[in-house]
Amino acid sequence: MPTYSALTTLMGEDAAEALAEAVEKLDPAPVGIGVFEIEDDSGLWEVGAYFTEKPNEVMLEVLALAFEARPFALSELPEIDWVAHVRRELAPVEAGRFFVYGSHDADKVPADRIALQIEATVAFGTGHHGTTLGCLRAFDRLFDAGFRPAKVADIGCGTAVLALAAASVLPEAVILASDIDRVAVDVAEANVAINGLEGRVDCLEAAGFAHPRLAEAAPFDLIFANILKGPLIELAPDMSAHAADGGIAILSGLLVVQAEAVTAAYQAAGFTLEAREDIGEWSTLVLKKG
Repeated sequence: MPTYSALTTLMGEDAAEALAEAVEKLDPAPVGIGVFEIEDDSGLWEVGAYFTEKPNEVMLEVLALAFEARPFALSELPEIDWVAHVRRELAPVEAGRFFVYGSHDADKVPADRIALQIEATVAFGTGHHGTTLGCLRAFDRLFDAGFRPAKVADIGCGTAVLALAAASVLPEAVILASDIDRVAVDVAEANVAINGLEGRVDCLEAAGFAHPRLAEAAPFDLIFANILKGPLIELAPDMSAHAADGGIAILSGLLVVQAEAVTAAYQAAGFTLEAREDIGEWSTLVLKKG
């Protein structure tokens, strides 16, 4: 069965949400629709819709005009098993002592590395993206320097690769991994089991720190947050409230051009910048509270 995509951009979140609502009422109706901010400080938002029947091009053109959006770009998507495709394309990743791999590369695990098996799924964080890789490298360097956090939180955990990295080298630590998406939490729990770390990482469904377990466990000595610029800035006060004095926050999910704005928000919340690493267009920040 073919799948069709219709993508456009326009200014402002309210307009984008209104356009998405209008697209949902088309006949044939989309089977999925998303609204995303383009993280380049342009103010542009993307509206994307997916159809299993060819969409009404005339109505899409009318809606684009009505909402002052760019004309929809229509595409027929090839039938691809994307998970299988990703598994073929992704090579193992080495980040210091950590070796992140999929089951298809189990024969490549070196004896002198801490192996983390992460399967290619719909959840974010295989270790290949510059943001996840940057967080793993940052944690590896801190560990080399003698940092041994007793309480760790992975906020917006995706596959939970960062929480798993912490659990693999901190056998006594309390480690919580949370994500706003239930599917991601299920994936995280599966990855905990795959890596033989049952009982070491508590996976929670939560927006930010909004979960009783996170409140009970705070303050944290180490907090990972590999999300996006906007949520990172919004979380800065909560991050400070849940971090121990002298605690470390490892942040990513932000572009190099966004690093200064995020740093400023965390400095205002009581953090100091300890380190920064840019990998391609992505930046990872290491900040210390107090």
